Amino acid sequence: MQAHLVLIDAMNLIRRIYAAQERPYAMLDQLSENTISQIIHNTKVHTSNALQRILTQHQPSHALAVFDCQGECWRHKLFSDYKKGRKKMPTHLANSLVDMQDGFLAHGVDSLESEHDEADDLIATLAVKMALRGQNTTIISTDKGFLPLLGPHIKVYDYFNKRYIDEAAVRSKFNVSTAQLVDYWTLTGDATNKIPGVSGIGPITAVDLLAKYGSLTSILSANDLKITLRKALQEHEMEIKLYQQLLTLKKDIPLGFNLKDIRLPHTSAQLSTTATQEG
Repeated sequence: MQAHLVLIDAMNLIRRIYAAQERPYAMLDQLSENTISQIIHNTKVHTSNALQRILTQHQPSHALAVFDCQGECWRHKLFSDYKKGRKKMPTHLANSLVDMQDGFLAHGVDSLESEHDEADDLIATLAVKMALRGQNTTIISTDKGFLPLLGPHIKVYDYFNKRYIDEAAVRSKFNVSTAQLVDYWTLTGDATNKIPGVSGIGPITAVDLLAKYGSLTSILSANDLKITLRKALQEHEMEIKLYQQLLTLKKDIPLGFNLKDIRLPHTSAQLSTTATQEG
């Protein structure tokens, strides 16, 4: 039996569930302790239910909940405006994460958190490692940053809209291929992460350039660009390199554990030796 790893972008899941529980109280200036306790309780219950649905639907052989580091990651050190202005996690939610990790473990799903890397990089490293072995991974997240990873062995599933996000969906939304997404966001910017992109280059221009030249590398080396466009790219040469680095997920983080360590208990006897080579 082929291994199937489900990787849960834990904070993406938890914060969206928390927001839904908090929304009925949005008009209040301040929440009482009882209300906060109820919101946290509801978030824990709904998160546990969501995890059970995910495991039931996808029937993975292995699973892991991946959390972001608590401090600033390496991207903040390279670019101080990274995710600038993003709403901070409420303290009472942050204080409840250990309990939620215990809740995941009750379902047989362990948690992973790095001191310096984002959950996205950890997830990318695991997914690519699995793909190189011919094993399958499903990433549970609404984060578009995972879409460049899509391939025969890597899928992205939006739990809240109950759909897989595939190559056709990427092409429909961005008008580029999954392989071109990082180049596209480098040119246009990524508002979610406060990466500005190249001034004067919007989505239409970026799509046209990538359709003609195929990649950002080819665009930068082209000798038939309009003078104004060439000038804009030259003036932003250093920023372009930085934005590409920020937008590219790491895929080679030392993990310190084997695939067998995150195998779900009920599937351990079902996997063949071939499908569960670990190391």
